[in-house]
Parts: sequence; structure tokens; C-alpha cells
Amino acid sequence: MSALILLNKPYGVICQFSPSGKHPTLKDYVDVPGFYPAGRLDTDSEGLVVLTADGGLQHTITDPRHKLAKTYFVQVEGLPDDAALAPLRAGIALGDYRARPAEALLTAPPDWLWPRVPPIRARQAIPTAWLQLTLREGRNRQVRRMTAAAGFPTLRLIRYSVGPWTLAGIEPGTWQYADSSILRYTKDSSPASGHRHAHGRHSGKRRTT
Repeated sequence: MSALILLNKPYGVICQFSPSGKHPTLKDYVDVPGFYPAGRLDTDSEGLVVLTADGGLQHTITDPRHKLAKTYFVQVEGLPDDAALAPLRAGIALGDYRARPAEALLTAPPDWLWPRVPPIRARQAIPTAWLQLTLREGRNRQVRRMTAAAGFPTLRLIRYSVGPWTLAGIEPGTWQYADSSILRYTKDSSPASGHRHAHGRHSGKRRTT
């Protein structure tokens, strides 16, 4: 068995295995004993969650000292120009701490984008834009706080990659096994562009409830 599972977490799913009562959890999607998330994703966020049964690997992925790149596609309210992204690239102040400099780009809506359920609550009079953000740290609701501090609140947040692993080929609510050995070769890469995929050939199935 591979040491990793890559899950495309849908909106509204809590990133834990214990029952929540109000929301579905990881257990509703990944019915494989012994695997736990290496880093969490907010309930109102979507995208890649990496799970492992290896405690050492979990620590490597989550430890900020390793500065593992995480790339997000973010739909924001408003139309930021390149100058408006400068504070994100420089390291924006968030009140209780200053975020590390991030890679921040304006981008077109991703061609792999799926409809969100429920849809975002966009205001018709205010246009929206998509950003591609790559961070090498991960604090509570950090991406949302960063875009809000820059003047562009987040409407939709999708994590596309963690280190060398990406969402490519993984539909929402499904998962795949992945090879963990690629980490030692690509620890410093940002896989949102020009990357090689690390997905295993075996595809998991969503657990029915």
C-alpha cells in the first residue's frame, strides 16, 4: 500500500474522522483505517487533503520548518491589479502576525473547475477575480485573512497542491493513493505549473452513506 492518500475534499466537509453531527466528515469519503490528515482544510474550503499512516511523514508535511509549498486558487471579490497583489508578495500584516511572502498571480478561472454546491454568494454589482497563491506556511484561515487584508475578500478557496502532490485527475469527493517517495526529490517545487504528477494508479471510491 502507498503511504499517502490524496482526497479532493468537497465544500462543507469537516477535516476530521470523528462524527460532527452537522456536517459530513472524512470518514464519509475515506474508509481506510489508520490514515489521518497531514494538515487540515477549513470546512468552507475545497480541494486537496493529504492523508498518511506514517507519523514521521505527517510531521514532515506539516512542520513549517520544511516550508512545503501549498498552492491555492482563490476567487475574490473585486478586481485586483498587479500592484494590489504587492502586499501579498511582500508579506502582509494580519494584526497578530505578518505572513511570509507569498507567490501571488492573477489568473483565469481554472479549466478543471467544478461547480460548487452550494454556489457562492456573489453580489451582482461587484465583479470577481481569480488568484493563484502559493504559501510556505499554513495558519488558521490564513489565505482568507490575507486576501481580506489586501482588500479583496475570499469567495471561494480551493487548495490545488501540497508539495509535489496535486488535485490533477481527482474528482470532488474521491481519492487516490500516491507515492510519498517523490517528496525528497521535489520538496522545493511549486507544482501548480510545470510539475509532474505524483498520483498512484489506484483510484479510491467514495464511501456511500
